[in-house]
Amino acid sequence: MKKVVLILAVLILASGMLRAQDGHEYAPIQEKTVNYKNWTLGDLANSKPTSLRSLMQGKKLVMVLYFAPWCPNWRNEAPVAGRLYDKYKAQGFEIIGVGEYGTRDDVRAYFGPSGAPYPVVMESESRDDREKTAHFGYRQLTGDTRKWGSPWNIFLDPAKCNSTGDVLTEKAFVVNGELIEAEADKFIHDRLAANAVITSCKQ
Repeated sequence: MKKVVLILAVLILASGMLRAQDGHEYAPIQEKTVNYKNWTLGDLANSKPTSLRSLMQGKKLVMVLYFAPWCPNWRNEAPVAGRLYDKYKAQGFEIIGVGEYGTRDDVRAYFGPSGAPYPVVMESESRDDREKTAHFGYRQLTGDTRKWGSPWNIFLDPAKCNSTGDVLTEKAFVVNGELIEAEADKFIHDRLAANAVITSCKQ
């Protein structure tokens, strides 16, 4: 019995070390019930209303990446997301950034004069809005106990999403923290290989 308790303690400690390693908040890709809904949010560049369904058109795999522009963990993940996007975008992979808890100007300043390499929309611009956002609700459903939840990632398979109604998918793979690059690379590679033919959302 003591051995079992010791093993469990080591596993819990190792998990905590993984999340907090060198100031990072790494988290694994896990399938969760999330009841993720379609949204229409203002585009970063021009505030034009943009729907998630429209951004997913013609894609094989989409990662929606929620981030706060001032968050150090987001800044850790941003280069990883950029590398994955560059590697797989020609194969039907899309990243959609959702800005949270910082102004449009803050987000624009982060990406610089050349702008974001993938579409970015804004859900909130104030830290006071934290508990009012859909982002906050999804994190509660998936067990993310961090205060701000930046970054938070959800992978969507457009071919398996509902083409009508509010809810796109009941279950999805999420990351309650920073991506583990090798794991994410394999996940994206395998999903793209499985979705060799681009199809629209299911009827």
